[in-house]
Amino acid sequence: MGIKNTKLSDIKTKHIIQTLQYGTLTLVGQALRGSNSTFLTQVADKNYSVQAIYKPSRGERPLWDFPDFTLAQREVAAFIVSHLLGWNLVPATVFRVQPATYGKGSLQLFIKHDPTKHYLNAPINDQIQFMKIAIFDLIINNADRKSGHVIFDSDNKPWLIDHGLCFNHEFKHRTVIWDYAGLSIPDDLKSEIQNFIKKMQSGKLRLVRKLNMLLSELEITTLINRGLYLINQAEFPHPEPNRRSYPWPPI
Repeated sequence: MGIKNTKLSDIKTKHIIQTLQYGTLTLVGQALRGSNSTFLTQVADKNYSVQAIYKPSRGERPLWDFPDFTLAQREVAAFIVSHLLGWNLVPATVFRVQPATYGKGSLQLFIKHDPTKHYLNAPINDQIQFMKIAIFDLIINNADRKSGHVIFDSDNKPWLIDHGLCFNHEFKHRTVIWDYAGLSIPDDLKSEIQNFIKKMQSGKLRLVRKLNMLLSELEITTLINRGLYLINQAEFPHPEPNRRSYPWPPI
């Protein structure tokens, strides 16, 4: 039964990705909060339709510490890393290059959720799942893991969103998830990180080649190095006292 469910899930994910990549995009609404342009869209392909979050590159506010107009690529890169780790943390995300409402940008499957539920008042207590989230953010060097960037679907499965400020080659890790600081990193999670690193270093997988197109060579190198660092650590790191380790606002 488990194998069949996994195969069905894989087929559904591929269908969603194909729809996001090639479906007809219709604007539904715009998020008024936030620094960058964000739109809710309907994406239809033949008889299949999904809602998705569209973040056009031209709607990105320039930042001093990230290359201009690269945040959408980082959204997609986070989905690929999650997939390569086998952790299924990030909703399906693609980079649309075809002419769309406001040009090229990222398109991410919209997860229906209760916006009042987030990490700091999580409806579940799944330590391993939350440890994976903490490790994932360390690997991608997430500079902005607010509590509200962890959402929960109708089955209370956590999903991670908003990854534009990730993958910088300089250490910029900021998060509200420090609950596991000082605790041992489980060996099973280290093994999964090791498998991810092997995939990255081999460069054979199509998704790895795609990741290399989305990020700079230096960003790929430091991504691998962060994974190697975690494998050699006995414990989850603590917030550093001499730098800002928490995002603002926290939610």
